[in-house]
This record gives sequence, C-alpha cells and structure tokens, in this order.
Amino acid sequence: MIEISRVNKFYGKQQVLKDVSVSFRPGLIHGLVGRNGSGKTQLFKVICGFVLPDSGEVRVEGRRIGRERRFPQSMGLLIESPGFLPGYSGLFNLQMLAAMNTRLSKSELLAILGQVGLGEAAHRKVGKYSLGMRQRLGLAQALMRRPRLLILDEPFNGLDKRGVEEVRGMLRGLKADGVTILLASHNPEDIRLLCDSVHEMDAGLISPMAALKMP
Repeated sequence: MIEISRVNKFYGKQQVLKDVSVSFRPGLIHGLVGRNGSGKTQLFKVICGFVLPDSGEVRVEGRRIGRERRFPQSMGLLIESPGFLPGYSGLFNLQMLAAMNTRLSKSELLAILGQVGLGEAAHRKVGKYSLGMRQRLGLAQALMRRPRLLILDEPFNGLDKRGVEEVRGMLRGLKADGVTILLASHNPEDIRLLCDSVHEMDAGLISPMAALKMP
C-alpha cells in the first residue's frame, strides 16, 4: 500500500525526517509511536502529499506522490485538530465538504455521522460540540471518501472511555473491510490492542518495534 524510500525533509537547517525508509502492507493497522516533535506528523504529511520531501520518494498504491499524483484519491485522514465552521451543524459542515469532493447524499452523510456516534448531534451547531465530538466529526470527514487508506494522528484525543472503545471497534471493523490504517497514538494501549505492526520515530528517524499485543 505504501512504500517510503530514503525520505529526507528539512526546514531551514532543521532536519525533521532523516533517511526514512519503511513500507506498510495493505489491510492492516500500522502503529506509529514517538514523542512530540519526533517526526510522526511530518511523515504523515509527506505521505498525504501536503509536504514534499527534499529527497527520496513516497509511493501509495504504486504511484509516486508529488509526481504521478499530488494527493492519494483513496485516502482519508485526520491530522492535527480538524477545523469546522462553528456556526453550522455537523451535518452542514460535511455537506459543504461533500459538495466540493465526494457528492455524497444527505442520507449517506447521516449514516457516516451515525457510524462515528454523532447521529443524534448531526443537526447541532459545531460550536456546541465538545472536544470529543469535534474529534468524531473529524473522523466522519476522514471516512467521507470511503477510503482504502486511513491516516489518523491521535484520533482518540478528547474522547471519553466509552468513545475510545467505540472508535477502536470502528477501526477494527474498517480493517475487516480491507482498509489500511496508519495510526499515531500516545496511548500504548491503543497500539497494543489495535496494531499489527509498530514503528517508533525519534528525532526524524524511524525503526520497527515488536508488535505490542495485549494477551
């Protein structure tokens, strides 16, 4: 699904990705761990095509990002804090996005909101949403493309215990449907319970770790 070869990225004199080479097999959940500033979010942005590497290459489904394709069409993502218009409902925010991209119907968008646990809050203004509800809305946005690849940077932020369990269950269901998921989380339990492979980032370097499965 993803092949990353000798990727380097600089901002001025600061090198944020250092000769990163890694591949992620399709249909699995791959975990990425590391401290803040270790390079996880930068790597996700390079995979998405938001940031182009200074050297090296990234291929998603065989196509080179930044050359053959700017943004992988089969990708859904949640990176950093999602931004929505607070004066409009969750449903209307998704409808505006759908009008630009996916052309999903109102019933399809309501189904996605129900999938992430926002069915009853679909018509509520986003300004009234809690942090956890905004995070769920960000997940709904990521699912709008019906992606084959899902990139999630700290998707459990702001969720209560029940919300965490619900989202974990949703991710397992997506994996069962063949979706490839890249997941960054500061919670080791998320990684142990969900991930088939785990890589650690530290100061822009990446290295594989043994899978951290719960008994």
